[in-house]
Amino acid sequence: MDTSLLHKENAPGIYKCAILTISTSRFEKYGKTDRPERAEDASGKLIWGMVQVKGSTIVEYDLIPDNMEIIRETFKKDLYSEAEVIISSGGTGLSPNDVTIEAVTPFIEKEMPGFGELFRFKSINQIGNSVMLTRALAGVARGKIIFCLPGSPNAVKLALELILPEIGHILKHLKGN
Repeated sequence: MDTSLLHKENAPGIYKCAILTISTSRFEKYGKTDRPERAEDASGKLIWGMVQVKGSTIVEYDLIPDNMEIIRETFKKDLYSEAEVIISSGGTGLSPNDVTIEAVTPFIEKEMPGFGELFRFKSINQIGNSVMLTRALAGVARGKIIFCLPGSPNAVKLALELILPEIGHILKHLKGN
């Protein structure tokens, strides 16, 4: 028997997910929308598709600008929604407009630094030493899992390949099982 899988035994296989794309330029062009394809949001569409392939449900999609207060308001709304997982893309870099991490960090009750470390380690093959510019983040708030990802589709795809196999395991821990 493969004992490496025991820690995932009885972990939930499906969950409810909220997706948040943070992009001022996309928001200015498309405004508020409820679907990533309506905003030519490749990263949001990728998250939506990869989550649904696993059998889970998207309960919320938001496209918002890089604005501290709007990001906080949207995260707060998602924290009180039926979503069990919140995945954002965008605003994790170092430019003055990249404020996602600053907006979300006050909500985080427990940080999962291993995600950012693993993501950067795996990203080095794609972008080299530029990995040091990303501030990808994961944590837990109000019993929900939060992932803040960079905005590029390549980064989102890599992150989801790391995240999706573990979400059920994380939810199992959050429920005390």
